[in-house]
Amino acid sequence: MTKATVEEPGGGGVRMAAGAAPGERVRDAERTRAEIIDIATHEFADQGYAGARVDEIAAKTRTTKRMIYYYFGGKEGLYLAVLEQAYQHIRALEQKLDVDHLEPVEALRKLAELTFDHHEEHQDFVRLVAIENIHYAQHLLKSEVREGLAAPALEVLTRIMQRGVTAGLFRDDVDALDVHQIISSFCIFRGANRYTFRAIFDRDLLDPASRAHQRQMIGDLVVAHVTAAATR
Repeated sequence: MTKATVEEPGGGGVRMAAGAAPGERVRDAERTRAEIIDIATHEFADQGYAGARVDEIAAKTRTTKRMIYYYFGGKEGLYLAVLEQAYQHIRALEQKLDVDHLEPVEALRKLAELTFDHHEEHQDFVRLVAIENIHYAQHLLKSEVREGLAAPALEVLTRIMQRGVTAGLFRDDVDALDVHQIISSFCIFRGANRYTFRAIFDRDLLDPASRAHQRQMIGDLVVAHVTAAATR
Protein backbone atom coordinates (compact mmCIF):
# COMPACT_ATOMS: atom_id res chain seq x y z
CA MET A 1 0.00 0.00 0.00
CA THR A 2 1.30 3.41 -0.96
CA LYS A 3 1.52 5.90 1.87
CA ALA A 4 1.95 9.65 1.88
CA THR A 5 2.20 12.25 4.58
CA VAL A 6 -0.78 14.53 5.15
CA GLU A 7 -0.44 17.85 6.95
CA GLU A 8 -2.03 17.95 10.35
CA PRO A 9 -3.48 21.38 11.24
CA GLY A 10 -2.89 23.03 14.56
CA GLY A 11 0.85 22.51 14.67
CA GLY A 12 0.58 18.74 14.98
CA GLY A 13 3.15 18.07 12.29
CA VAL A 14 2.31 15.38 9.74
CA ARG A 15 0.64 12.01 9.76
CA MET A 16 0.74 9.15 7.28
CA ALA A 17 -2.20 8.48 4.99
CA ALA A 18 -2.79 5.52 2.71
CA GLY A 19 -3.56 5.65 -0.97
CA ALA A 20 -1.76 8.84 -2.01
CA ALA A 21 1.70 9.48 -3.38
CA PRO A 22 3.86 12.28 -1.95
CA GLY A 23 3.50 14.31 -5.14
CA GLU A 24 -0.25 14.07 -4.93
CA ARG A 25 -0.20 15.29 -1.33
CA VAL A 26 1.83 18.33 -2.38
CA ARG A 27 -0.54 19.08 -5.25
CA ASP A 28 -3.54 18.75 -2.92
CA ALA A 29 -1.94 21.16 -0.46
CA GLU A 30 -1.23 23.65 -3.25
CA ARG A 31 -4.79 23.39 -4.55
CA THR A 32 -6.20 23.86 -1.06
CA ARG A 33 -4.04 26.90 -0.41
CA ALA A 34 -4.95 28.40 -3.80
CA GLU A 35 -8.66 27.83 -3.15
CA ILE A 36 -8.42 29.50 0.25
CA ILE A 37 -6.68 32.57 -1.23
CA ASP A 38 -9.21 32.76 -4.07
CA ILE A 39 -12.19 32.73 -1.70
CA ALA A 40 -10.45 35.04 0.77
CA THR A 41 -9.71 37.55 -2.00
CA HIS A 42 -13.42 37.99 -2.70
CA GLU A 43 -14.28 38.03 1.00
CA PHE A 44 -11.72 40.69 1.96
CA ALA A 45 -12.58 42.77 -1.11
CA ASP A 46 -16.30 42.68 -0.26
CA GLN A 47 -16.13 42.96 3.54
CA GLY A 48 -12.85 44.71 4.19
CA TYR A 49 -10.17 43.48 6.56
CA ALA A 50 -12.21 44.11 9.70
CA GLY A 51 -15.45 42.72 8.30
CA ALA A 52 -14.10 39.52 6.76
CA ARG A 53 -14.43 36.37 8.89
CA VAL A 54 -12.17 33.34 8.75
CA ASP A 55 -15.17 31.16 9.66
CA GLU A 56 -17.02 32.41 6.58
CA ILE A 57 -14.00 31.87 4.34
CA ALA A 58 -13.61 28.32 5.65
CA ALA A 59 -17.30 27.61 5.09
CA LYS A 60 -16.96 28.58 1.43
CA THR A 61 -13.97 26.29 0.86
CA ARG A 62 -13.39 22.56 1.20
CA THR A 63 -11.25 23.06 4.27
CA THR A 64 -11.53 24.15 7.90
CA LYS A 65 -10.71 27.18 9.99
CA ARG A 66 -7.94 25.17 11.67
CA MET A 67 -6.38 24.38 8.30
CA ILE A 68 -6.49 28.07 7.31
CA TYR A 69 -4.63 28.94 10.50
CA TYR A 70 -2.18 26.13 9.78
CA TYR A 71 -1.39 27.47 6.31
CA PHE A 72 -1.42 31.19 7.04
CA GLY A 73 -1.01 31.60 10.79
CA GLY A 74 -4.21 33.59 11.19
CA LYS A 75 -6.41 36.22 9.61
CA GLU A 76 -3.64 38.77 9.11
CA GLY A 77 -1.38 36.20 7.47
CA LEU A 78 -4.18 35.19 5.11
CA TYR A 79 -4.96 38.80 4.25
CA LEU A 80 -1.29 39.49 3.53
CA ALA A 81 -1.11 36.42 1.28
CA VAL A 82 -4.15 37.74 -0.60
CA LEU A 83 -2.54 41.16 -1.06
CA GLU A 84 0.77 39.69 -2.20
CA GLN A 85 -0.87 37.43 -4.76
CA ALA A 86 -3.01 40.29 -6.09
CA TYR A 87 0.06 42.45 -6.72
CA GLN A 88 2.14 39.55 -8.01
CA HIS A 89 -0.49 38.80 -10.63
CA ILE A 90 -0.34 42.24 -12.26
CA ARG A 91 3.46 42.29 -11.97
CA ALA A 92 3.65 38.92 -13.77
CA LEU A 93 1.49 40.26 -16.61
CA GLU A 94 3.75 43.31 -16.94
CA GLN A 95 6.83 41.11 -17.12
CA LYS A 96 5.29 38.98 -19.87
CA LEU A 97 4.45 42.00 -22.01
CA ASP A 98 6.86 42.02 -24.96
CA VAL A 99 7.50 45.73 -25.48
CA ASP A 100 11.19 45.77 -26.41
CA HIS A 101 10.48 45.29 -30.12
CA LEU A 102 7.98 48.16 -30.17
CA GLU A 103 8.69 51.84 -30.64
CA PRO A 104 8.75 53.62 -27.24
CA VAL A 105 5.43 55.43 -27.75
CA GLU A 106 3.62 52.25 -28.77
CA ALA A 107 5.28 50.30 -25.94
CA LEU A 108 4.07 52.86 -23.43
CA ARG A 109 0.54 52.64 -24.80
CA LYS A 110 0.61 48.84 -24.58
CA LEU A 111 1.64 48.95 -20.92
CA ALA A 112 -1.05 51.51 -20.10
CA GLU A 113 -3.66 49.40 -21.88
CA LEU A 114 -2.55 46.25 -20.05
CA THR A 115 -3.01 48.01 -16.71
CA PHE A 116 -6.38 49.36 -17.84
CA ASP A 117 -7.57 45.88 -18.85
CA HIS A 118 -6.29 44.21 -15.68
CA HIS A 119 -7.83 46.70 -13.27
CA GLU A 120 -11.17 46.64 -15.07
CA GLU A 121 -11.26 42.84 -15.03
CA HIS A 122 -10.01 42.52 -11.44
CA GLN A 123 -12.17 44.82 -9.37
CA ASP A 124 -11.24 42.85 -6.25
CA PHE A 125 -7.70 44.14 -6.73
CA VAL A 126 -8.95 47.73 -6.88
CA ARG A 127 -10.98 47.29 -3.70
CA LEU A 128 -8.10 45.58 -1.90
CA VAL A 129 -5.81 48.50 -2.73
CA ALA A 130 -8.40 50.93 -1.35
CA ILE A 131 -8.89 48.84 1.79
CA GLU A 132 -5.17 48.59 2.46
CA ASN A 133 -4.81 52.35 2.10
CA ILE A 134 -7.52 52.76 4.73
CA HIS A 135 -5.20 50.76 7.00
CA TYR A 136 -2.20 52.95 6.05
CA ALA A 137 -0.58 49.91 4.32
CA GLN A 138 0.28 48.51 7.74
CA HIS A 139 -0.14 44.95 6.53
CA LEU A 140 1.69 45.40 3.23
CA LEU A 141 4.63 46.96 5.05
CA LYS A 142 5.13 43.61 6.80
CA SER A 143 5.45 41.70 3.54
CA GLU A 144 8.74 39.89 3.08
CA VAL A 145 8.32 40.11 -0.70
CA ARG A 146 7.40 43.81 -0.79
CA GLU A 147 10.38 44.83 -2.92
CA GLY A 148 9.39 42.28 -5.52
CA LEU A 149 5.94 43.82 -5.78
CA ALA A 150 7.40 47.04 -7.17
CA ALA A 151 10.53 46.17 -9.13
CA PRO A 152 8.94 44.33 -12.09
CA ALA A 153 6.67 47.25 -12.99
CA LEU A 154 9.47 49.78 -12.80
CA GLU A 155 11.90 47.58 -14.74
CA VAL A 156 9.58 47.44 -17.77
CA LEU A 157 8.76 51.15 -17.60
CA THR A 158 12.38 52.15 -17.09
CA ARG A 159 13.43 50.33 -20.26
CA ILE A 160 10.67 52.03 -22.23
CA MET A 161 11.47 55.46 -20.83
CA GLN A 162 15.21 55.13 -21.43
CA ARG A 163 14.66 54.13 -25.05
CA GLY A 164 12.26 57.04 -25.52
CA VAL A 165 14.71 59.55 -24.06
CA THR A 166 17.59 58.16 -26.11
CA ALA A 167 15.52 58.44 -29.28
CA GLY A 168 14.68 62.06 -28.44
CA LEU A 169 10.98 61.26 -28.13
CA PHE A 170 10.50 61.56 -24.36
CA ARG A 171 11.35 64.36 -21.98
CA ASP A 172 14.17 63.50 -19.59
CA ASP A 173 12.67 64.95 -16.41
CA VAL A 174 10.01 62.26 -15.96
CA ASP A 175 10.96 58.93 -14.43
CA ALA A 176 9.32 55.50 -14.51
CA LEU A 177 7.61 55.97 -11.17
CA ASP A 178 6.00 59.21 -12.39
CA VAL A 179 4.53 57.34 -15.34
CA HIS A 180 3.42 54.42 -13.19
CA GLN A 181 1.63 56.89 -10.92
CA ILE A 182 -0.28 58.41 -13.83
CA ILE A 183 -1.37 55.04 -15.24
CA SER A 184 -2.24 53.53 -11.87
CA SER A 185 -4.17 56.62 -10.75
CA PHE A 186 -6.41 56.62 -13.81
CA CYS A 187 -7.05 52.87 -13.78
CA ILE A 188 -7.65 52.61 -10.03
CA PHE A 189 -9.95 55.64 -10.04
CA ARG A 190 -12.36 54.04 -12.53
CA GLY A 191 -13.10 51.19 -10.14
CA ALA A 192 -12.56 52.76 -6.74
CA ASN A 193 -14.77 55.77 -7.49
CA ARG A 194 -17.24 54.14 -9.84
CA TYR A 195 -20.29 54.40 -7.60
CA THR A 196 -19.74 57.88 -6.16
CA PHE A 197 -18.90 59.20 -9.63
CA ARG A 198 -22.09 57.70 -11.01
CA ALA A 199 -24.16 59.03 -8.11
CA ILE A 200 -22.89 62.58 -8.64
CA PHE A 201 -22.39 62.77 -12.40
CA ASP A 202 -24.68 59.99 -13.61
CA ARG A 203 -21.86 58.37 -15.57
CA ASP A 204 -20.72 54.79 -15.06
CA LEU A 205 -16.96 54.73 -15.56
CA LEU A 206 -17.12 51.00 -16.30
CA ASP A 207 -19.90 51.32 -18.87
CA PRO A 208 -18.92 49.01 -21.78
CA ALA A 209 -20.13 51.67 -24.22
CA SER A 210 -17.39 54.07 -23.11
CA ARG A 211 -14.66 51.46 -22.63
CA ALA A 212 -12.81 52.11 -25.90
CA HIS A 213 -12.89 55.85 -25.25
CA GLN A 214 -11.54 55.44 -21.71
CA ARG A 215 -8.84 53.02 -22.85
CA GLN A 216 -7.72 55.43 -25.55
CA MET A 217 -7.75 58.27 -23.03
CA ILE A 218 -5.18 56.77 -20.66
CA GLY A 219 -2.82 56.08 -23.56
CA ASP A 220 -3.24 59.62 -24.86
CA LEU A 221 -2.70 61.15 -21.43
CA VAL A 222 0.53 59.34 -20.61
CA VAL A 223 2.01 59.75 -24.08
CA ALA A 224 1.14 63.46 -24.13
CA HIS A 225 2.84 63.95 -20.78
CA VAL A 226 6.10 62.18 -21.57
CA THR A 227 6.39 63.77 -25.01
CA ALA A 228 5.63 67.34 -23.88
CA ALA A 229 8.46 69.84 -23.71
CA ALA A 230 10.13 69.74 -20.32
CA THR A 231 9.46 72.75 -18.09
CA ARG A 232 12.49 74.24 -16.43
